[in-house]
Amino acid sequence: MKTAVYPGTFDPITYGHIDIIERARDIFDKVIVMVAQNPEKQPLFTDTERVTMIKKVVSKYRNVEVDSYDGLLVEFAKRKKATAIVRGLRAVSDFEYEFQMALMNRKLEANITTVFLMPHEKYTYLNSSLVREISRLGGDVSEFVPPIVRQLLSKKLKSLRK
Repeated sequence: MKTAVYPGTFDPITYGHIDIIERARDIFDKVIVMVAQNPEKQPLFTDTERVTMIKKVVSKYRNVEVDSYDGLLVEFAKRKKATAIVRGLRAVSDFEYEFQMALMNRKLEANITTVFLMPHEKYTYLNSSLVREISRLGGDVSEFVPPIVRQLLSKKLKSLRK
């Protein structure tokens, strides 16, 4: 069984992320969406909220799991017996950073391959930071995230305004 890990902060998960998940699940027997606990970022949603949100979004896919991890990605991948790490590339500007990370992960664990997938071109400009900002300013994010994510985002932002 070929297993891949798709790591990210997913704060929140967008249609661009979902597009990558759908592409990955067509290639691999199992895809594990891993919510990264990154101390350098200050996510809007907690790790638990992000895991719960993503589980709701991907529940229709039989070969997709969701988990979270605080540590080296390759250690998580080894523990899950993954053979690949999936990363999405939206634009050339993503490549340099992703290439550097892929080489470091290969150095740390030569048996795990990084696979780069491009989302549909309609998602190349999309990222979670933009979605959070548009939502925070009262804009419509319905083209960027599933309805459940839009609801959770609205609820979260309202609770922070109180």
